[in-house]
Amino acid sequence: MMPESEAAESASSTGETLKTALRKIAIFADLTEEQMDWFVAHSEDMRFASGDVVIHEGDPADLLIVLLEGELRGRRDSAGVDSPIFIVHSGQVTGMLPFSRLTSITVTFRAFGSTRMASLHKKNFPEMMAQIPQLVPRLVSVLADRIRDVSRADQQRDKLTALGKLSAGLAHELNNPASAARRSAEGLRNCTRDLRRANARLDQVALSPDQRSFLAEFEEHVIEKLASAPALDSLVQSDREDEMTAWLEQHRVPNASKFASGLVEANVEKEALQRLVEKFDAQVLHDALARIVAAVSAEKLTCEIEATTGRISELVQAIKEYTYMDQMPEQEIDIHKGIESTLTMLKFRLKKGVNVTREFDKTLPRICAHGSELNQIWTNLIGNAIDAMDGKGELRIRTSRELDTLLIEITDNGPGIPENVKAHIFEPFFTTKGVGEGTGLGLDTVYRIVRSHHGHITFESQPGRTSFQIRLPLKQPKPATQ
Repeated sequence: MMPESEAAESASSTGETLKTALRKIAIFADLTEEQMDWFVAHSEDMRFASGDVVIHEGDPADLLIVLLEGELRGRRDSAGVDSPIFIVHSGQVTGMLPFSRLTSITVTFRAFGSTRMASLHKKNFPEMMAQIPQLVPRLVSVLADRIRDVSRADQQRDKLTALGKLSAGLAHELNNPASAARRSAEGLRNCTRDLRRANARLDQVALSPDQRSFLAEFEEHVIEKLASAPALDSLVQSDREDEMTAWLEQHRVPNASKFASGLVEANVEKEALQRLVEKFDAQVLHDALARIVAAVSAEKLTCEIEATTGRISELVQAIKEYTYMDQMPEQEIDIHKGIESTLTMLKFRLKKGVNVTREFDKTLPRICAHGSELNQIWTNLIGNAIDAMDGKGELRIRTSRELDTLLIEITDNGPGIPENVKAHIFEPFFTTKGVGEGTGLGLDTVYRIVRSHHGHITFESQPGRTSFQIRLPLKQPKPATQ
């Protein structure tokens, strides 16, 4: 056991060393000797090797920490490997701070390099504020900076998460028409090959000018009727193909089943085919039908390519409208256009079972706003509604004029917002979702954007009906002159 004189001398030496280290930190540099002696006497000098866990996630938040040497790196282990990393550098103050409502540590901090820190228990805060009053505003400033930094990091993570979800949905939405267009293009290549072969065989036959003219007119008529041909269910289609195959076989057409499907899809009647039978013999009839079916299939595939590439163009246009790409950040916008582009962006989530009802007042004037910011409002509110309904239900979006404001209502038939949650609904970081599913910043972002546009947001909720109302002024007030 160390003698009392040596222990006192060691404590004094350690205290002097800690005092010297604290003097190097800005918020402690101008404290009096008595104030520094008090802080050193009530603090614990702690040292850690690189990699040591300094604070565990979930530990009580009861220590003010002054990092004297080294570096601390923290991560929310419960949020997985994608959790952002928080870094505390030498000379910074962290942990529990006066007036903070922090109850437990949300991050696991590890030492990075040889680390030294001074810790002060929160039970000493009242006496510290009495003994060293000038520390209070400095620590409050540290607390404000920490809140701002954490909020900014979580907002960035929330935006990246939302962007990731939208990107994944858009990739899926773009992949479907792109794959369909590719399949149609491959089919079109086969059709043009069949068409060339049929024409080559017909060129070898001494057809009269009348026969050639008749075949061209017949083919053109069939293609014109293709656009208006009724869609048939699979059972009716199968029955008609069987009938067509039997009819063609009766007229000694080789490979009759090969042509039946194309002729039925083009709604070619037997009476029309009878005229072909009267004009051509069996072998020429086979080549004529091959040419007609190939031409019909080529036309059909061309229409499919046009439709699928048109869908891709719509999605690209929706992205441009959603982000207001190549446009001024604030401009006169059509509120309905932004809502529609948002619905297009979220289509991959809506089509799982959400029925959208639009009640738009098309007479509403344009308003001057940041279009991309308003689209964040619609994205968050519609996304929350989809989550509340568990991907299946009724979503109603209504716009109207209310005095000098534009009213947008987004209503879902989900289970509603619990009473104990309503008071906290717009608080930053408040969320009812599981870990990793939400940051609690969605409605806070909505609230801030609405307020920045001089508007108001309210909500009503009960089981089976939750409605958010956004009111935006039709004319934005001019900024006050300095």
